[in-house]
Amino acid sequence: MKDSPKLLWDRCLDIIRDNISPEQFAASFAFVEFHCFEEGKLELNVPSEFIKELLEKNYPDLMRSTLKRVFGNSIKALYFNKTVVNVKTGGKVSEKTNIAPKPVNGPARDDARKTPDDVTAPQVQDLDSQLVPHYNFDNYIEGASNKLARSVGDAIAKNPAQKTFNPFFVYGPSGCGKTHLINAIGLRIKELYPQMRVLYLSAHLFTVQYTDAVRQNKVNDFIRFYQTIDTLILDDVQELSGKTQTQNTFFHIFNHLHINGKQIILSADRPPVAIQGIEDRLLTRFKWGMLAEIEKPTQAMRLDILMAKVDKEGLNIPEKVLKVISENIDYSVRDLEGIINSLMAYSVVYNCDVNMGLLQKIMPRFVEVNDKPITIEDVKERVCEHFNLKVSQIDSRTRTQKIAHARQMAMFLACELTGKSNVQVGLNIGNRNHATVIHAIKHIKDMIEIDEETRQTVDELRSTLRTARG
Repeated sequence: MKDSPKLLWDRCLDIIRDNISPEQFAASFAFVEFHCFEEGKLELNVPSEFIKELLEKNYPDLMRSTLKRVFGNSIKALYFNKTVVNVKTGGKVSEKTNIAPKPVNGPARDDARKTPDDVTAPQVQDLDSQLVPHYNFDNYIEGASNKLARSVGDAIAKNPAQKTFNPFFVYGPSGCGKTHLINAIGLRIKELYPQMRVLYLSAHLFTVQYTDAVRQNKVNDFIRFYQTIDTLILDDVQELSGKTQTQNTFFHIFNHLHINGKQIILSADRPPVAIQGIEDRLLTRFKWGMLAEIEKPTQAMRLDILMAKVDKEGLNIPEKVLKVISENIDYSVRDLEGIINSLMAYSVVYNCDVNMGLLQKIMPRFVEVNDKPITIEDVKERVCEHFNLKVSQIDSRTRTQKIAHARQMAMFLACELTGKSNVQVGLNIGNRNHATVIHAIKHIKDMIEIDEETRQTVDELRSTLRTARG
């Protein structure tokens, strides 16, 4: 017996739930209800215009791929917006909207996942660049953490393929704005040079396309297609790690584009020297042009990002609420957007104002909130526990490698998490001077860039210290 459309939609929700965070699901798909399925059209109820716009803006690709997987190729989904006008009378206003977004250029994005070849390569006016329209320079907030990368990106957009910045390799932790920046460069190039063929894709999708080309015996066509691109933007290149044949193919494409004066833009979550499983000849080429790091945004920049989002979308959120968010959510720009979306969703559904009370209810879903500050002693204890040492050992004058490394780790984390000065940290960790602390911070930062184990240790200790208070 065939499953009912309702059961199929429930299966879709299970898949979606596995592909986004619990907070994202709670603020979006948790409000979606199955309405009906007729003539290849799936109608879904949402409680408000805000929820509808949130889904349309943030999850069109996830919806499309999930529906295709569960329902089939020809399925269309419509949001049926039910806005309660009068609770007593039950009066409603409804509106339908197709969830498929308009591409920046050319045909629907489903075609973009197909293996490209030079025989069917679209003309420049028909090529879907796969760029995200709202990832542009107008809403890209500049700060100390991204100033260099932003400036270089702007220069590239105005004059693509200049040798100094080709390739342009951007790296930084997840959620710091790398994808936004490289999209913005592509959009600006399309705006200034409409005749150019610009293409953005992830390294994962590139690998999928290459595998399909091998299976269909169309590798040469695949390579020739990519050799027609004027600006190639490849996101998350660390995903090429360990994929030798895909790397070999990309190596030849890279060489052709570079020799012919075409712009190459790459992003990764770490610098080239720290990427394992990539051939040396390819890593060398990644370093040919310009490397630019984007760091996690500072608290001031996080507040600027939040205020810009609120201003752009016309949201009514008090500045003191935004300030608390910026002080407590310090890892990812996506997390900042996620909590704003959650606040607005709850505000709309429960007909309440966005205030500190609502924030206190939602904040624990995103971050462990605790009024007790992290102390230098907390840091020393956690670091010693991790390295199986005694606190007295890192306070001592012993310089064995293990103890010295743990001492430097404690200094680095104490300066980052406690808000204490280098002098205060040094005095409380073995009565060292501030120069020793500065050296320790630089050493750990350098190790984070090149050593995966150090990077994981720092992340683990940060998480433990932030969640184990009280």
